[in-house]
Amino acid sequence: MADTIYALASARGKAGVSVIRISGPSSRQALERLSVRGIVPRLASLRRLMDGDDLIDEALVLFFPYGGSFTGEDVVELQVHGSTAVMSRVMQFLSGLPDLRLAEPGEFTRRALANGRLDLTQVEGLADLIDAETEAQRRQAQRVLSGAIGAKVGEWRAKLTRAAALIEATIDFADEDVPEDVVPEVLALIEGLKSELEAQQRGAVAAERIRDGYEVAIVGAPNAGKSSLLNALAGRTAAITSSVAGTTRDVIEVRMDLGGLPVTLLDTAGLRETEDEVEQIGISLARDRAALADLRVLLVEPGQDVPDVELQPDDLTVFVKSDLYPERGTISSLTGAGIADLVEQIAGRLERRAMTAGLLIRERHKIAIHQAVEALDSAGKWLYQGSGNLELVAADLRKARIEMELLLGQIDVEALLDEIFSSFCIGK
Repeated sequence: MADTIYALASARGKAGVSVIRISGPSSRQALERLSVRGIVPRLASLRRLMDGDDLIDEALVLFFPYGGSFTGEDVVELQVHGSTAVMSRVMQFLSGLPDLRLAEPGEFTRRALANGRLDLTQVEGLADLIDAETEAQRRQAQRVLSGAIGAKVGEWRAKLTRAAALIEATIDFADEDVPEDVVPEVLALIEGLKSELEAQQRGAVAAERIRDGYEVAIVGAPNAGKSSLLNALAGRTAAITSSVAGTTRDVIEVRMDLGGLPVTLLDTAGLRETEDEVEQIGISLARDRAALADLRVLLVEPGQDVPDVELQPDDLTVFVKSDLYPERGTISSLTGAGIADLVEQIAGRLERRAMTAGLLIRERHKIAIHQAVEALDSAGKWLYQGSGNLELVAADLRKARIEMELLLGQIDVEALLDEIFSSFCIGK
């Protein structure tokens, strides 16, 4: 029988309401120890929490029975007044009950996984939802948490099961008359499934960027206004601005929400030829980071030489200092002219990329799908070589199915679970 665990499920510190969660077979008995009886499942009830004759607090109490709760066990939630004293008193009382213990980080969610309430991808989606900072991150995390990956894997496994059944039947009845040649149907199933998985692989880059954030590098010659633009976009003084060329040496990063997408703006060293050894290092770093960024914004002062920097088709070239060059400049960090249009252009380019996002949001997802595609590719090659390789085809189809099970956390993932749940807070 599992232990009964408890923890603070809301943030620490003073608040209007704090939530304490209890999960396990002794949850209801813990309520009775607090002098709370007659609770109707799933119906919130305002009750007095008592320690003998001592009133601890008046709280909103909910009870979720076994099989219908977040963890799949009996669960109690106490919504108490959010003072430090009240929280400490309730937690102290629970710690004194012999059949309860404080939960470990992520233990509630781990029990939800063990009891089939969530699969591993949903657990990861929940972690991403807790960490979400932008609207795009929230939407993506909600999609994964809702079971979108699990549903898609269910479709893929059904096709694998059909293909494997046809192959196994042919192997089992090799000495008998088989009513039809199964190879065309199996090949069609393999090729169709491969096509779906490869589409998810292509969408993984955009999904990963939504989760981890896009990088936009601001590049240009010294005194082109890179730091001024960074400060204007950030709405604060994030970088030092000066008329002295070469002020920026390191890459300065500012993270912000741009059109609902997480974006890190990079202010880089001015690109020029120089004898200054430290500035040379900064320029080299600027070129490297700009090359790795998702988008580059090249600032050019009218009448000045355009720096030598490799741009991609989607990158932006912007003429600056429209306050000094009203006929040629398109933005001015000093007056703010054109800044809103520039933000719209940057956001539009990134939004178009985000629209291609698939369901795979983590590196292990990509690895599992890559391994499954390789197994399917191998199975197809064996089939094309003739019916004498059916055992090898069956083995490859089994390998592809195993990768699907690994993706959902259904087999051999104990070490991975320890790593994932260590990042959760104790009350989750």
